[in-house]
Amino acid sequence: MGVRTLCAITLLAALTAVVAATLRTGGDLGRPAALLYWYAAAWVLFAGAVWVVRRVPLRTAVALILAGGIALCVAALSAPPRTSDDMYRYAWDGKVQAVGVSPYAYPPDAPQLARLRDPWLFPAGTACRGWDLRSGRGVCTHINRPSERTIYPPVAQGWFLLVHAVSPAGGRHKPLQLAGAVLAVATTVALLLVQRRRCGDTWWVALWAWCPAVPFAAVNDAHVDTLGVLLTVAALVTAAGARRGALLGAAIVVKLLPALTLPGALSGVLAPGRSPRTRLRETASVLLAAVGVVALAYLPYLLTPGSSVLGYLPGYLREEGYESGDVGRFALLRLVLPDTWAGPAAVTLVALSAWHVLRRGDPERPWHGSLLVTGTALLLTSPAYYWYALLVVALVAMGGQWEWLAVAAAGTVLYVAGALQWHGVQASAYGLAAVTVLAGALVRRRAHGGKDGRRDSAGGQACQPHQQ
Repeated sequence: MGVRTLCAITLLAALTAVVAATLRTGGDLGRPAALLYWYAAAWVLFAGAVWVVRRVPLRTAVALILAGGIALCVAALSAPPRTSDDMYRYAWDGKVQAVGVSPYAYPPDAPQLARLRDPWLFPAGTACRGWDLRSGRGVCTHINRPSERTIYPPVAQGWFLLVHAVSPAGGRHKPLQLAGAVLAVATTVALLLVQRRRCGDTWWVALWAWCPAVPFAAVNDAHVDTLGVLLTVAALVTAAGARRGALLGAAIVVKLLPALTLPGALSGVLAPGRSPRTRLRETASVLLAAVGVVALAYLPYLLTPGSSVLGYLPGYLREEGYESGDVGRFALLRLVLPDTWAGPAAVTLVALSAWHVLRRGDPERPWHGSLLVTGTALLLTSPAYYWYALLVVALVAMGGQWEWLAVAAAGTVLYVAGALQWHGVQASAYGLAAVTVLAGALVRRRAHGGKDGRRDSAGGQACQPHQQ
């Protein structure tokens, strides 16, 4: 066993131990003071492990990437959710659907659903003061916003119902965490298959499998975003056409964020020299399939009396500061623009990045265009929820543009800073992320070219892959 392999194993073991310790003793959203230190340690170990695995022999690297990803998922299963209560809403939506009630019909504290309340989600005899406890109309519950209807789209709701259906009685949080682990590992396997098929850089997959955001957000907190990530990866490696559009449509109705990958899925469709008929055919095949899947997914709920399929989405936008009358996001744009201009400016800049991808994007590598648009949108909107960047992490693992991981790191810092009630962090966190992205792009541009083959290592298989 080589020195690099031993170093990689050691760093992975340390990273796994830090993830487990963070979840067991490192605090939670109610006691967040130490979280940033633990998270920083995890990110440093992650960077070191990825750096070392680049020069590990190919077969060994594949085994390490997969084994390390599984080990981190197991570590993330060692404690209940520590920093998010979204999973409790998932469990409730699945339970409501299992008895034939639309999750969009009533909020959790509605008297019509009182018969479904159980002590796990609705604990009795408490002061209702825990970080993951909320007061509703005469109830105390782990479910966030108990007086509001669900926000999650139909494919996510189908996932919640499926997990509920296969869960044993008394499973509590474990089934959803295990489901998150399955999705995270499945995404790792899918990315490994992508790099093998493309003769790409295998070590890129470690950027997903070992990224601290994955065990914390995808597994311990069980965020459903991971299902959308897996569907998006599958879509982008599928030949452009109706199948790609259908998979992206399914991803969009897990979480709306994958809609930002649509320009990437159509990379280069408006490139000069292409015939209008070809452009129309390719665009229509993807978009019509995507829209069709979205419409079919929502149809059963639209036909259900009393259902409002938008759920809490309008309230969420108000709460998060994305409305023009109460702007609390768009930190980088608000440094140079009036608050009321920030939203329109963000939309304009994201649209320009999408236009660039449609005109100049590489159709053979649609993940590059998808990453540009999605990452730009997150930088400009500066969300406080770092699990939104799980999609960015997976797109990085497809194309190797590691600098975009700064977006996930910035979201993590901002999320914990919010729990600590630190102010002024939004602009600095995402500003540093933007600088990192620009610096990485410049370094990549200067280093581009001059590679005419790869050796049989994690840096690439013995063939001619696409360059970064």
